[in-house]
Amino acid sequence: MHARCGSADRRGGLNKDHSNIIKEPPIYFVRNRNGPFLSFLLGLLSLDGLFFKFRLNMFKKYPVCLLLLLIMILSGCATWISDVERASSVKLEQPVSGSLQNPIIDSNITLSEALKKYAPPELKAKQGLVELLYYSFDGKIHQGQLLIDKRLIKDIREVFGIALESKFPIASVIPISSSRFLKDGKWNDDNQSMLANNTSAFNYRKVTGGKSLSRHAYGFAIDINPVQNPYIKGGIVLPPNAVYDIRKLGTLSSDSSVVKSFIRLGWTWGGNWKSLKDYQHFEKVISN
Repeated sequence: MHARCGSADRRGGLNKDHSNIIKEPPIYFVRNRNGPFLSFLLGLLSLDGLFFKFRLNMFKKYPVCLLLLLIMILSGCATWISDVERASSVKLEQPVSGSLQNPIIDSNITLSEALKKYAPPELKAKQGLVELLYYSFDGKIHQGQLLIDKRLIKDIREVFGIALESKFPIASVIPISSSRFLKDGKWNDDNQSMLANNTSAFNYRKVTGGKSLSRHAYGFAIDINPVQNPYIKGGIVLPPNAVYDIRKLGTLSSDSSVVKSFIRLGWTWGGNWKSLKDYQHFEKVISN
């Protein structure tokens, strides 16, 4: 019956004899006349090796001690559970998409990517890439990027701050050199950007229907929401089929806080021009 005590195990050693090891009795086998829960508790507290060695006679003599102990244990458990639940809820909470803390990203490119479209190096060197927050037409806050002359960034930040505060919707703000505006492998002036109702600034190109360089070629101009604010000259409307209606959201007018802010900062609005109307266009020329 004891033959296995000294037999070799599979690794060639001897099985260890555990008969001399004193094992603690399972706490759920403590037996007395005090009920299962009290038996469990008293058995737990009477085990050797614990910090406190209470005995059954002590609890019978001082029942208040037992009551206080139970209250302490239960309150401690409740506090621990509350802390765990609180930590879990904090960990699970995420900023709402389309909020100031978690805006929807419309553009996230590098300066070199924003300057990928051809332009003379001396003009490229004067441009800065600024990140901007704005309400879009989905009612959520988006984050885009604008490439513009570095000296105009302060003005742009101020105007976009006012637009955000007044919840003036802007469809998107993405540099013209983004790959999404390519057509047949090249950039076609700003037609693709206008069709996408995109707001942009620096763009090395000529004026519409002319031979001289546009203010955009220097980073001195910005076009906002082209679909709501088209370029109109005679029968030419850009983007095609766009309609100017000040009752529509995102449309610029003389009463718009965006227009007033630009004018206050010394910009010119194309909506005030006489020979043509370029409602999307603002410009401010800075001497070198």
